[in-house]
Amino acid sequence: MTRSSREAGPRDPAGADPRRRTGNLGERTAEKYLRDAGMGIVARGFRYRGGEIDLIARDGAELVFVEVKTRTSGEFGSPAEAVTRAKRRKLLLAASSFLQSRGIMQHPCRFDVISILLASDGSSRLEHLQDAFRSEN
Repeated sequence: MTRSSREAGPRDPAGADPRRRTGNLGERTAEKYLRDAGMGIVARGFRYRGGEIDLIARDGAELVFVEVKTRTSGEFGSPAEAVTRAKRRKLLLAASSFLQSRGIMQHPCRFDVISILLASDGSSRLEHLQDAFRSEN
């Protein structure tokens, strides 16, 4: 697993529902980070019954299924700790559905987690966990 970390831009104050606003901001921040890292964005918010993949990116020949977790406090652990075994199973099913829908079941892929912690001063901290987990089969 490779870790990288950097300071991200300021928070976006717009939006009515604080949790949705926080999640949307995290996903936009993660998408910009991935683009800046040279990855192409293939899909956003790919839905599969019972699950959703926040971002799907291309890193060279590899597809990267990205779960973005954003929090405003580290009080209950890091955002990445919220990617439980049950969440990983849902992501694996959604990724399989995506690959089947494109007819590319044997395509090389990995699962990354981007964790974003938003500070009260408007700054944020991003941590990218590459190859964060594997299929549990």
